Amino acid sequence: MTGVYLLDPLKSTIGFSVRHAMLAHVRGRFTDFEGLLHLDGRRPTRSSAHLSVQTGSLRTGLPGRDARLTGPGFLDAAAFPLMAFRSTGIVAIGEDRFRMSGSLRIKDVDLPLRIDLATGGVRRDAHGTYRVGFKGTATLRRSDWGLGRNTAPGVRDVLVSATVKLAFDISAVRPGRPDVP
Repeated sequence: MTGVYLLDPLKSTIGFSVRHAMLAHVRGRFTDFEGLLHLDGRRPTRSSAHLSVQTGSLRTGLPGRDARLTGPGFLDAAAFPLMAFRSTGIVAIGEDRFRMSGSLRIKDVDLPLRIDLATGGVRRDAHGTYRVGFKGTATLRRSDWGLGRNTAPGVRDVLVSATVKLAFDISAVRPGRPDVP
């Protein structure tokens, strides 16, 4: 498992959910991202991760809502086309479970974020390439990064919850010759 791995965007998902009108969850995902993992199989806590996401690639299934969320009131993709995560540390929290700490940059605001991860193991795919898998979750407060308002003008009820739940389903491949362990 030790080595450098690249996120496979065709087999990975970076998604989110947020409560809307405090009744139901709106879910979405980002379709354009890349990442680099430095994994240490003997001492996993020495591993690291870097991820960048194109903010304009947000998709919820409704083009109008996507335009609002990528517009100036939320992600402002025109002014801030990238958000990025850089890990700063990893601790084991159970068998094949880790907590990754790092810095998440959205709209030029860098703040700490913790991601709980579960490993899916390492395997060779049909082409002989080494592949690793992870699932992860994190929660962030929208206001910390200046991501939209909680209410519409003149409305007292909260439209969108203050927190966003992030979900990661990651598959990454080790570049290079597939026959070299």
